[in-house]
Amino acid sequence: MRILTCPGQLQRLEDALRRSLPASLPVLGAVMTVARGNPAAHQVLVDSWPDFTVVLTLSPPCPQELADPGDFYANQLTAFYREEGAWRAVLGNPEAVDWSRAFQMQGERGGEPCAEPPAPGTRLTGLSPGMQDGVHEAVNEVAAAKGLRGPWAQPQIPAGLRLAPLSPSHVPLLNATWSFGGTGRSRRFLEGLVRALPSACILDPRGRPLSWSLVDPLGCLSHGYTVPAWRGRGLSGLVLAALGRELHARGFPLYCGVLPCNAPSLRALHAAGFLPQPGTFYMLLSTPK
Repeated sequence: MRILTCPGQLQRLEDALRRSLPASLPVLGAVMTVARGNPAAHQVLVDSWPDFTVVLTLSPPCPQELADPGDFYANQLTAFYREEGAWRAVLGNPEAVDWSRAFQMQGERGGEPCAEPPAPGTRLTGLSPGMQDGVHEAVNEVAAAKGLRGPWAQPQIPAGLRLAPLSPSHVPLLNATWSFGGTGRSRRFLEGLVRALPSACILDPRGRPLSWSLVDPLGCLSHGYTVPAWRGRGLSGLVLAALGRELHARGFPLYCGVLPCNAPSLRALHAAGFLPQPGTFYMLLSTPK
């Protein structure tokens, strides 16, 4: 596998991945994050260059992560491939995929991670088609940037509230309200996102978050939440619009994942101008025995 670090190579790869949207969304987002300062300290690998058949993005472990090989929050991978045989070869290459560490890997049908572990002693703890089911792509900020008018109304920030980025002091609240949070591992993961990547929230007069969303290392809008007492007032749309403007200015496609059974989030996303995209995104979780 070859690691791409040259800005010209990353731009060429970005252009190629754009031609495979929406299947390439997670990989494209990760590549763009690396090319724009690499705040999440990820790597971009290809099986060959410039004629690649496999793209893999991953986060090399730091000493703290090596001490906790079961922390899949800290080990995010994305994969996009054109040939199944080449992808299986990458899965069997320990220099590319370290099966001794827990990891999460994202992809889409036709380019989804192979569910068959290539090494003995590995246990897959989840292959969930619902984790990223119902991918959405925003159009409202793009339309506004081009001077087009859409059918959606932009709500105003209620009096006494203000828009701001999240801060590390908000991480305990984020961790407590996240359905996949509540642990020390998830807290470290969320704090890393807040410190390194864009975020937005609506704060009450005392500085407490009422609605928020983050961006993950894959360029995906994630961890959106509004406290129950403030739901139905358009706060999530304000948060998404703020992040959308920032990501659009950097050239990112605007997308997020939501479970198909999450009707409130689906309504909020539709109200913000997001459109459902075809296909199902998969998240594969692997943990060593």
